[in-house]
Amino acid sequence: MTGYLPVVIFLALIVGFGVVSLLAARLLRPSRPYPSKLDSYECGAETIGEAWVQFPVGFYLVALIFIVFDVLAVFLFPWALSLREFGLWAVGSMAVFLAILLMGWLYAYREGILEWK
Repeated sequence: MTGYLPVVIFLALIVGFGVVSLLAARLLRPSRPYPSKLDSYECGAETIGEAWVQFPVGFYLVALIFIVFDVLAVFLFPWALSLREFGLWAVGSMAVFLAILLMGWLYAYREGILEWK
């Protein structure tokens, strides 16, 4: 248990900092609400109709696929930089990572997520 004590202390400091920061911001911020401040704002255009509309689920699925490939880009750059240092183990681990992403992409393609209707 003593090996985890620094982790627990660090975790408590992180949570404490977050809570204290949010409370301080809530206490110190100016609060002057008025009707136009509480309106929905979208690129300076006045809203027509209800502001809460439902979008087709395809938009969210494409966003999730985008995030997956963003993660791919984030992991490929450091991997390429450390390839010489780790050798064949790095190539194998990246092959497994790419295979998992390829399975996800194939699933999305088979389900028609990537097609605009």
